[in-house]
This record gives sequence, structure tokens and C-alpha cells, in this order.
Amino acid sequence: MSKTLLLTAEEVAALNEEFLGKSPEDILRLAFERFENIQFACSFGAEDVALVDMIVKIKPDAKIFYLDTDVLFKETYELIDRIADRYSANLIKYSPLISLEEQAETYGEALWASKPNDCCGVRKVEPLVRALSNLDAWITGIRREQAPTRANAGVIEVDEKFGLIKFNPIALWKDQDVWDYIQANEVPYNPLHDNGYPSIGCSHCTRQVQPGEDPRAGRWAGHEKTECGLHK
Repeated sequence: MSKTLLLTAEEVAALNEEFLGKSPEDILRLAFERFENIQFACSFGAEDVALVDMIVKIKPDAKIFYLDTDVLFKETYELIDRIADRYSANLIKYSPLISLEEQAETYGEALWASKPNDCCGVRKVEPLVRALSNLDAWITGIRREQAPTRANAGVIEVDEKFGLIKFNPIALWKDQDVWDYIQANEVPYNPLHDNGYPSIGCSHCTRQVQPGEDPRAGRWAGHEKTECGLHK
């Protein structure tokens, strides 16, 4: 994806250094001040519902998009409705170009089990590419603590994969920071988090995490895969 960035890599690096220790709300205000064509990518995990609460308080008309793979948990779909009702959020849904039946005909049954990267490519990455295609910047809920692949995430960075500026307002937050915010602000969240699901993806590819396991151990269990391809 080739685009002209509205900030140079040097400007991004300087802003990241300046805002690294500031609050997520300050980082979000920076994002909305600098970019008109910006949206938040919401997965409806704990981090993201906290960010929805912050974003709507700062910019009530902010656009929020999500990827509906057609195989999300029932609890996730119910949470989407609760978030829409609570915040009157401007939620934009992106779905795969092919149905699950068409996917099975083209790639074989249960692609998520045989080739999970290919399944994510069809049901997550391609819809994300469409969602980002006309944006100048996007906001995510990734945190450094979540995975080694995210350990160096900046609060603002150049997203080389998609050719955008990327804001990660809670990159430095710990797990407890997320839950403190949710509880203090009475933010609706997925009840699966209370039942051994710290990280929630598609129903076919997410299992409960046992005590002592890595928080993302429940994602694509049995495969050497820790990311769906949305983040570099």
C-alpha cells in the first residue's frame, strides 16, 4: 500500500518521544488534532472498549471500525450491540469478501485449522486493507506487554506495512491499568474475560488460557502463530 505520509518519519519519532509518557487521552487529542481522516480499529477486547470510552468522550463523532469475520463469539456480538447502545458510536463493519461456505469450497473445510494464516488473510487482513485504504492514520489498542512482537510499539509510529501513521495510545499500559479504567468508568466488556479468555479472537481459534500460561496462549493454540497479520 503506497501512500504519502502526512508526517515525516523524523516528525513521528519526535512526537513519539514527546508523548511517550503522556496520558492516552493526550495522545488521542494529538491524533484527532493532526488527522481528520483517522479511525479507530476496534476488536472489542478489554483494551479497545476502554479506548472507545476515551475516544467518544474526546470526539463523539469519531469513526470506529471493526472486522466481522463471521465467526466471532456470541458474547462478542452481544458486546458490539451494548457498545453501540451505550456510546451511540459510529461503528463501521467490514466483512470478508467471501462467505464461510465459499471459503470452504475454495480452500477446503476448516481453513482456520489447516492454514490459519491463510484464514486470517481472507477474513481479517483483506478487510483491514479495505478499511485502511482511504485513511491517513489509524488508532489501535495494542500494548507492549501483550506479546514480544509488540514490545517496542511506540505511542505514535509509522506503520510501514500499511503506509499510515499509527497511534497506540495505551502502548505503555499494564493489564491492571486497563481494568482499572474499565471499572472506574463502568465500561461494558466481554464476559469471556472473566472466564479465562484474556485475548479474544474468532471462536474457532481461541481457547481458555490456563493459570500460568502466556495471556495469548489461547490464540491459535497448536500453531506457531501469535499475530493475525493486522500488526507488523
